[in-house]
Amino acid sequence: MAADPLLQPFRLKHLTLRNRILITAHEPAYSEDGMPKDRYRLYHEARAQGGVALTMTAGSAVVAPDSPAAFGNLHIYDDAIVPWLRRLSDGVHRHGAAIMIQITHLGRRTNWNTADWLPVVAPSPIREPAHRAMPKEIEDWDIARIVRAYAAAAQRAHDGGLDGIEIEAYGHLLDAFWSPATNRRRDAYGGRLDNRLRFTFEVLAAVREAVGPDFIVGVRMVAEERRDVPTDDGDPATTAVNAGLDRAEGLEIARRLAASGLVDFLNVIRGHVDSDEGLSHVIPGMGTPAAPHLALAGEIRAKVGLPVFHAARIADIATARHAIAEGYLDMVGMTRAHIAEPRIAALVARGEEHRIRPCVGAGYCIDRIYEGGEALCIHNAATGREATMPHVITRGDGPARRIVVVGAGPAGLEAARVVAARGHGVTLFEAADAPGGQIRLAAALPRRREMIGIVDWRMAELERFSVDMRFNVYAEAGDVLAEAPDIVIVATGGVPDTDFLSTGADLVTTGWDILSGAARPNGSVLLFDDNGAHPGLCAAEAIAASGARLEFVTPGRILAPDVGGTNYPAYFKALNERDVTFTLNRRLHAVRRRGNGLDAVLWDEYAKRTEIRHVDQVVVECGTRPVDELYFALKPGSRNRGEVDYAALVAGRAQDVVTNPQGTYHLYRIGDAVAGRNVHAAIFDALRLCKNF
Repeated sequence: MAADPLLQPFRLKHLTLRNRILITAHEPAYSEDGMPKDRYRLYHEARAQGGVALTMTAGSAVVAPDSPAAFGNLHIYDDAIVPWLRRLSDGVHRHGAAIMIQITHLGRRTNWNTADWLPVVAPSPIREPAHRAMPKEIEDWDIARIVRAYAAAAQRAHDGGLDGIEIEAYGHLLDAFWSPATNRRRDAYGGRLDNRLRFTFEVLAAVREAVGPDFIVGVRMVAEERRDVPTDDGDPATTAVNAGLDRAEGLEIARRLAASGLVDFLNVIRGHVDSDEGLSHVIPGMGTPAAPHLALAGEIRAKVGLPVFHAARIADIATARHAIAEGYLDMVGMTRAHIAEPRIAALVARGEEHRIRPCVGAGYCIDRIYEGGEALCIHNAATGREATMPHVITRGDGPARRIVVVGAGPAGLEAARVVAARGHGVTLFEAADAPGGQIRLAAALPRRREMIGIVDWRMAELERFSVDMRFNVYAEAGDVLAEAPDIVIVATGGVPDTDFLSTGADLVTTGWDILSGAARPNGSVLLFDDNGAHPGLCAAEAIAASGARLEFVTPGRILAPDVGGTNYPAYFKALNERDVTFTLNRRLHAVRRRGNGLDAVLWDEYAKRTEIRHVDQVVVECGTRPVDELYFALKPGSRNRGEVDYAALVAGRAQDVVTNPQGTYHLYRIGDAVAGRNVHAAIFDALRLCKNF
């Protein structure tokens, strides 16, 4: 382990970092009133305790009130943040890690109709597609006050005990001056590169004057925007051209930043984030190559003579180790990987990297932030809940009990893992011949096969604990009771819902049938999606890929509202390339046989009329109904009659409900066996219920 490139210390100015792994700046939206209070602190402390060398907070902390929070951003323009930063930095330092904060003015990447209702500013009045604010063209007095705001923010970071700051220059105000796509000025801040960099160097000079020569100051910079737009020659076959910052100018900006003496490190990004399609390449998810921008970061490192950091889909130890060993980077960012597993560095140091809970690239964390929620990992329910949920399950000090878990989907696998780690004897029943439940269906789409990592990691843990796993067993009450259980956990999942149809439920094909291979797409297909999540789009992509003609119908005013911005571009690329037809605001009412085909009866509740589509196949994806027969069969004999103390559950306390003292076991059901939800909900159900058994 001593020779592992990832575990070698790195000296950044005066600061010695204990290894080469960092968490790059990101905003998990755990702030309260713009402050990094206890939830925020505990999140970063858990990762410091897990061995990371450097954790960067905020993505980004905003320096001025006319940069209102768009993602739960910290308010570093407010003096009240200093004591909270001090508590945060003290907590992280206590575990041996360094901590910095990223600061920014969001420019046009926010909305004017929030917070103080101040106009947003940009170099030129060009709307950002993602937030849709029409910015005011920044004036000279705006520039002067924002320069002062950056300096004051840097001083607050210094006073808060942080080890340094990182100034954001990708997708925000600073780099909006750099890019010809967003800077059309004709004054001293536009035109040639010297002018476009003027504001940046004014900010850096003011920051350096405020914090002195010893405080660490870095820049997270876009080095190539890759803004593809069509050419103007009218030929649809002509290759698109980059209308933004190109690679040559990006390298020159990096060189000038390094030569200025004002900057201590560069953190390199490629791409643009002002549209969902662009963001999906900057923060790439599953089904994309590992470390797609690493070569560019390495090229900059070779040319500028400054330490270079970088993070983009570096989710596994092998890729991270390669990035350091081959000299591409000085510090490798594994940000989403640490959302999934806070103990990466500690496990590597112990020779247990095989036990790292994998980031599967689902994008659940980042998509939740962009939809206005907080960052949560699709399969680590303790992330962001460190005050009540453990990342490491410890052995209990009470007597070992017999626990039966029925169902090996995500809920059942997590329940079995947690109670086994607590030291109990566990028997796991599963009706299918393999574990995974609906995750196995999601992973059937080749682009999303990494989802199976959620299952594989838990299976490895269950094997480590020698859990008794019985597949191909459709467990009934007698099978469960034969084990003489103290606790029964029903995680039997759900089945596709077709009961919404007035007639024709027996004529439809489900999305499950398509993804499992039980049914093949046939001729002309109508897919009705009233679930609005990944399953419908997965089925649509599989149908379109088969060559069938597809009409995608939804009763909503938008498609798949529960699929976030970093995920849907890949679906829509696949569907648009195959000329799928999309129909909004129509509800499937009935399906009838006509000749060799089917009539799908659609209802338009706005126009109050029906429409008929004659197709070869109707596929439906409308969520699931619980498989709950076993639960209700076992309920009368249970000590709690299935009741859950919700107050205790939410607070993270043990369950102690007894409503039937004659019962011989406690009974609980979790996941889709309760109601159709998602993978995270299933795993959270299991963790918070079982951690106290």
